[in-house]
Amino acid sequence: MNTRLTRWLFNLYPPYIGAGVRVTHIAPDWRRLRAEMPLSWYNRNYFGTHFGGSLYAMSDPFLAIMATKNLGSGFVVWDKAAEIEFVAPGRGRVGVEFVLTDADLELMRSETASGDKYLPWFGVEVKARDGTLVARVRKQLYVRRKREDSR
Repeated sequence: MNTRLTRWLFNLYPPYIGAGVRVTHIAPDWRRLRAEMPLSWYNRNYFGTHFGGSLYAMSDPFLAIMATKNLGSGFVVWDKAAEIEFVAPGRGRVGVEFVLTDADLELMRSETASGDKYLPWFGVEVKARDGTLVARVRKQLYVRRKREDSR
């Protein structure tokens, strides 16, 4: 499936519609993805700022999907853990950009070459349009080569 169609499907996914999350860009090689979210009545908290769950939803599950698309069908990739640190109130449109480098992918391949699992951490920043840091999100992936008997 091409990235344009996938972006369209992400934007029709009910949890993203409910949170107001929009995927605005997916690179053709699945190495870069951008998502945004405006502040609206349905993702605003008691204090009039972005609801923390919506800020987190904007970061889930893109890194795992990007890794899966790049590593191919010979790998198992899952989200294993996540942390979010709220730095400043989100009061308008916020965005996050995910980048997966050649070095990240090569490390995943080399660390799993013997059949072991690999648990890398990735950090992304949720920022307001003016560049203000709103939240830091850390995601841990579970990466392992598929066993011969499970292919």
